Amino acid sequence: MNESILTSIKIMLGITEEYEFFDAALIPMINSVFAILTQLGIGPSAGFAISDKSTTWSDYISSDEARYNVVKSYMHLKVKLLFDSTSLSSSVIENMNSQIREYEWRLTVVSDEIAAESET
Repeated sequence: MNESILTSIKIMLGITEEYEFFDAALIPMINSVFAILTQLGIGPSAGFAISDKSTTWSDYISSDEARYNVVKSYMHLKVKLLFDSTSLSSSVIENMNSQIREYEWRLTVVSDEIAAESET
């Protein structure tokens, strides 16, 4: 679970950890997705951001949370669309957008359930 956020997203995009040329472009994209997740009620209420590969997923979210894998998958899809959409066909982009909408809905539902449980 002490997996680097930047490194894991790079690997999901097909970029090796050692290849750092795209890091400066990927970091703001990742942070933009964290801003969206904050608005969905996921993660720290004050927001979250990375600045390099030292920040891990466990710094952001616990691996035992029901949202962990969905958050990682959501981050990957959103960053892929921001980073690499020109190489994707329109049907692949639509499929990815559909999956993103489903992840957003599921994350919102889980966030609402957790908020309701903490109020009781």
